[in-house]
Amino acid sequence: METSEKQLDKFDIAILRELQADGRLTNAELANRVGLSAAPCWRRVRALETAGIISGYRAEIDRHKIGLGVLAFVRLDAERNTGDANRRLEDAIRGLPEVISCHYISGTGTFELQVVTQDLDSFSRFALGSLINLPNVKDLHTSFSLGVVKAESVLPLGHLMHLAGQTA
Repeated sequence: METSEKQLDKFDIAILRELQADGRLTNAELANRVGLSAAPCWRRVRALETAGIISGYRAEIDRHKIGLGVLAFVRLDAERNTGDANRRLEDAIRGLPEVISCHYISGTGTFELQVVTQDLDSFSRFALGSLINLPNVKDLHTSFSLGVVKAESVLPLGHLMHLAGQTA
């Protein structure tokens, strides 16, 4: 576990659990749910934000309802794995709104990208017009999502309860 300056206790963990379930809770609602009064709850949320544990708030959008029907997983092989070459590639990837996540990976390949587009034709145009032409790209290997079994952005917190000396 990464060490943090902030030691989490059962109230912090409860706050994280509630905000992951509903980031639009008012401070009063959140305080009530976690068993604190409003002022200490607000201070704890601010401390979690300041420590970087809570890194932001956002709306979850159904990609299908906004016309993004294709989700592709693209393994990208770099030509050279040198610092400068990879930094140029990383910067180029960050500039592509169709790429919704990018990870360095172990094993075969250098990066794993999640890419969303309207349809297969638009993905083809994007892959052939943008991805394959990024700096330092050697090859692409693509798999398409055929359906979602689980796509959670909620992180498990049970291990924090153990670290805080509580039961989950």
